[in-house]
Amino acid sequence: MSWQERTELLLGDEKMKKLRSAKVLVCGLGGVGGAAAEQLVRAGIQNLTIVDADCVSETNINRQLIATHENIGKPKAEEFAKRFRAINPDINLTVIGEYLRDEFLESTLKNGNWDFVVDAIDTLSPKLHLMRICHQNGIPSVSCMGSGGKRNPQLIQIADISKTYNCRLALMLRKRLHRLGIYKGITVVFSPELVDKSAIVEEESVNKKSNVGTISYIPVVFGCMCAYACVEYLTNS
Repeated sequence: MSWQERTELLLGDEKMKKLRSAKVLVCGLGGVGGAAAEQLVRAGIQNLTIVDADCVSETNINRQLIATHENIGKPKAEEFAKRFRAINPDINLTVIGEYLRDEFLESTLKNGNWDFVVDAIDTLSPKLHLMRICHQNGIPSVSCMGSGGKRNPQLIQIADISKTYNCRLALMLRKRLHRLGIYKGITVVFSPELVDKSAIVEEESVNKKSNVGTISYIPVVFGCMCAYACVEYLTNS
């Protein structure tokens, strides 16, 4: 009996072969990316590269699959690697603990021969760079939009970025993509749910970042939708 027996029963032999032979990249292992990566491993993705330079922090525990009080301070990528190898001892897993700078993304995306890329980056500049490279080079991908401040999982959906609304991150990305001459053709996961301003706390910092309220299940559902988009593309292409 195989641990993938139930998935094979659902998808069939041919689609399972496609998943096992596909080469997938997941950028960002936070609440969304970590969930997406784990669902892909459990679905049967055999060749996976995960990228994240962050370490587990106490504030991750409310929503990130890998985060516990026992591994605070440990690299997320390495913690997920242990988990994924425990799920599938035969996985061909590449672990990259680097920040997603433009030069790194350029070489990794263009030289990787990827069958699919999951973008779960939460920083604007590298996210935009990844989306542009994938779009201009015909690399199949899905990008996660803002999950912070959302409460209703029933509103989370997959759409072209041109169809997004009520999402501040998607708006900022659309404006920047328009300057690059890109108006559509990028698949995203987003929620049109309006964010309560009381769920956002502005921080006094150089980067002018904000802390946004989150709840356990929302990033996981976003991640599951990203994994679904990936599996559907790979098994039907």
